[in-house]
Amino acid sequence: MKPSIGYEIFVDRVSVIHRCLAGRIRTAALSILLLLLPLHLGSASAAAPASGAHVYLLRGVLNIFSLGLDEIAAKLQARGIPVTVANFVSWSSLAQEAASEYRSGRVRTIILVGHSSGATALPDMVARLGQLGVPVKLAIGLDSVFRTKLAGHADRYINFYIASGAGEPVTRTKDFRGALENVDVQNVPGVGHISIDKNEIMQQKVVSAIEAAVFSRRTDAPGGPKRSPEASSDHRSSSASAVPVAATATPQ
Repeated sequence: MKPSIGYEIFVDRVSVIHRCLAGRIRTAALSILLLLLPLHLGSASAAAPASGAHVYLLRGVLNIFSLGLDEIAAKLQARGIPVTVANFVSWSSLAQEAASEYRSGRVRTIILVGHSSGATALPDMVARLGQLGVPVKLAIGLDSVFRTKLAGHADRYINFYIASGAGEPVTRTKDFRGALENVDVQNVPGVGHISIDKNEIMQQKVVSAIEAAVFSRRTDAPGGPKRSPEASSDHRSSSASAVPVAATATPQ
């Protein structure tokens, strides 16, 4: 009798452990799935919604290094600007979604923001929207990890990068229409590849540029004095000794 009872106790314990592990695995899988799915945020706050505007924010690898984009999304939502936050691997489907919204007339101002791999994917998304006949009002990259080239149409493309780190400037092709600004932010206090999206100074630059595009406010080049397009070119900008930082702009 005792061996039988001991065996039953062993089986029961194994069953309990199995159920616990299965539950944890399901929870982890669900969490990963929710992170990969695009998160659409409307204007649930008291702020009046920005008519016809939508901001798409692309996180980097695994979603765990770009959570500052969620903070930016919350700030935009508080200002009545609808946003979608997603992993960079969703850029193609998001481009199709943005194109559908644009053709329907529900969205007239499309803005893109990306961090790390999300910033690297931005030129692809701009080019795809250009192929679909959809203009981008503003695109902001935060430390793209690969040298990328621009095609398509973006009224203004701002590439914030850390010259002393992994970041790279963006170059334009003959098929790109719009203004390109490569901005070296290596001297912004506390900025790094992992922290650039979470840095309060950088978040303010991003939010201010988006507000200017959405509400048609005129602003100078981000973080520095305004330069005439004729005096600017596509090349790695020289870093400033302190904030504000320098920027390079490219004419249309």
